[in-house]
Amino acid sequence: MSDENVFDLAVIGAGPGGYVAAIRAAQLDMKVVIIEQMESPGGTCLNVGCIPSKAMLDSSGRYHELEHILPEHGIQAKALTLDLEKMTARKQAVVKKLTGGVDSLIKGNKITKIEGRGVLGAPDENNVHTVQIFDHDNSQWERSSGGLNQYSTEKDSGEEKRKAREQIKASRVLLAAGSVPVELPFMPFDGKQILSSTGALSLTDVPKSMAIIGAGAIGLEMASVWASLGSKVTVIEMMDQILPGWDSQLARTLMRDLKKLGVEFILKNSVTKAKHLKTGVKLTLENDPGELKAEKVLVAVGRRPALDTAGIRDAGIELDSDSRRIAVDENYQTSVSGVYAIGDLIHGPMLAHKAEEDGVTAVERMAGIPAHFDYGVIPGVVYTHPEGATVGANEEELKKEGREYAKGVFPIPANGRALAMGSESGFVKILADAKTDRVLGAQILSPWASDLISEIVSIMEMKGSSEDIARIVHAHPTLPEAVKEAALAVKKRSIHSLR
Repeated sequence: MSDENVFDLAVIGAGPGGYVAAIRAAQLDMKVVIIEQMESPGGTCLNVGCIPSKAMLDSSGRYHELEHILPEHGIQAKALTLDLEKMTARKQAVVKKLTGGVDSLIKGNKITKIEGRGVLGAPDENNVHTVQIFDHDNSQWERSSGGLNQYSTEKDSGEEKRKAREQIKASRVLLAAGSVPVELPFMPFDGKQILSSTGALSLTDVPKSMAIIGAGAIGLEMASVWASLGSKVTVIEMMDQILPGWDSQLARTLMRDLKKLGVEFILKNSVTKAKHLKTGVKLTLENDPGELKAEKVLVAVGRRPALDTAGIRDAGIELDSDSRRIAVDENYQTSVSGVYAIGDLIHGPMLAHKAEEDGVTAVERMAGIPAHFDYGVIPGVVYTHPEGATVGANEEELKKEGREYAKGVFPIPANGRALAMGSESGFVKILADAKTDRVLGAQILSPWASDLISEIVSIMEMKGSSEDIARIVHAHPTLPEAVKEAALAVKKRSIHSLR
């Protein structure tokens, strides 16, 4: 084998974790190859997840605003029309521009990129790993409306029948294969009536009705999109609140706001059966109301690590205690020497920004840099209207721990900029240790909550206090002033609220 096919690091998967890790490795003078089975880099996030969903959220939000909110601003649209085809084309243009940018970064950092399915092989006598590259076989890919998702998880994938197109060798291999949507066994994705998030982002017509199973971030974001465009959306959740595990005040307030958008909710219920009809699907529910009919059904009950790709199961890599994710040590190394794993494949929240930090930290540790980051300060965001954001602990968790805390809450409608924008709901909540004042967590429901949370994340990363936030000068009038006021409220000295 020529030296051209021998690398310091082979990265399998070019999603947010994989391509960021590859770039950082190249910056550290490693010879890097990245192997991706999608036509464009960026993985699920850039191609069929985070980015296209935000493009659709922005477009649908503007449509709803023009129809229902801007008249209060004195702006009238007498002949409002929706061109979903053009809206979808804009979404794809955003995706193409971003994935093209990632492609340029890969080339600019002199990283070798191979399109195909990378499968981990056994190391040789010098502990150098082999990665085989297989051509795409579209018959073996899971399809949902709008494009290819992930390689088939069926055992009869045909690898034993097809020869590898080529193989490369690398001293280290980083597994960054990501995750795939969870299917319900009695209603598999068909890309027509039973949809994954990929399918829900690729509809060519606004459905008259849509049932969404699962009230997590993906389900609620898609509810926000299609309800804004005129679909009758019903969200079904087996738990007693939307966003299970999140702050209950945030969940209740967001549900109220989404109801104003027209979204209906069925909580403490689950779907037990699905029957295809000519014009949709009839769902049988475990509890009252018993059944529900909808033109389209989005299954958004979560994602699972893509353990059935890249030869992970056949390589003897140990899984964690519940056999759901790959077990890794503090350096992200698996049970197989020289093989590492990051992102959705390992413990921690399944978030793109977490995968990116995993990738950077893993590669820097390979290079002998004592890098680390705190899983306890990873922000979570739901990009609905308004947005919800959280970091650290919530009140329910602190009460369960028996930890004494002080709370500061500031209502978003009391913020001058928010009022000028027409925001009538939401809040900023900051939780601090009762004795030390160290910030333990925060929750925000507000326009641009995804941006507002970053200030609190920074303070928490520095082990800072609510007093630190309260003493920072914030420009006026801005939404971040609500963060300052919530910090002031921790010690009962908010200026612009009587709470």
